[in-house]
Amino acid sequence: MTGTQASEVRLPQGSIRYREMGTGEPIVLVHGLLTNGELWREVAPRLAADFRVLVPDWPLGSHEIPLDAGADLSPLGLAQIIADFLSALKLEGVTLVGNDTGGALCQLVAIHHPERLGRLVLTPCDAYENFLPPAFRPLQAAARIPGSIFGILQSLRAPAARRAPLAYGWVTKRADDALTRAWIAPALSSKAIRREIASMLKGISDRYTLEAAQRFAEFTKPVLIAWAPEDRFFKLRYGERMAREFPNARLELIEDSYTFVPIDQPERTAELIAAFAREPALAQ
Repeated sequence: MTGTQASEVRLPQGSIRYREMGTGEPIVLVHGLLTNGELWREVAPRLAADFRVLVPDWPLGSHEIPLDAGADLSPLGLAQIIADFLSALKLEGVTLVGNDTGGALCQLVAIHHPERLGRLVLTPCDAYENFLPPAFRPLQAAARIPGSIFGILQSLRAPAARRAPLAYGWVTKRADDALTRAWIAPALSSKAIRREIASMLKGISDRYTLEAAQRFAEFTKPVLIAWAPEDRFFKLRYGERMAREFPNARLELIEDSYTFVPIDQPERTAELIAAFAREPALAQ
């Protein structure tokens, strides 16, 4: 986010770079694999009018600071990083917002580390047996082959390649070429980042999201499911299912968008999050 000073916080797993804007109740934004905080560049300033908004670059492949050697990059390990971030900054009553892979991780935070959460927002994301979506599962096999991640990233240097359906083409209608180029740049230049991507891909399994789903009833805090009916990878039925299974949830739709609703429909996305975060908290 241009003009916003980056900060760093030291966690047990390594350093996390983040940007912060606004004051008030905290909103923490969680992007997915091969994106960074710039996913929220048009949403965060809108939310910052009324809230304290924290936008980390999570270690999901487009971050610039590798974690410490040996950091746990399994889904539960990544959820622990999110929980540790909230703890390190002493955040309470957090509205945690997830998109894409980040939405799956937010589900794990809600189930395993709910203490600092006040609300949960899930935009189109992995859930249930759809982690990863079938179209992306070949990446997990490729991650086991030395050098394959670098080869895949090299193939995405051309803007047209990044617009392909199984690159960024079917997760966003409106991301510009400069943004998607910036998302692959850290891994192209850092072997350590590529190792982390491979480790994450190898660790992803729907057993984590299916196990979390069995415990959705335990999370009684407010949940907003803000879904894109046109999403090609995360079908509306997944959002509808979560809206039924979280005990205090509702579903809202974001039209004319694919997965990356913060890019495709930032105004609608920000309006839904802000209105939800303003609602009086119910006694638990």
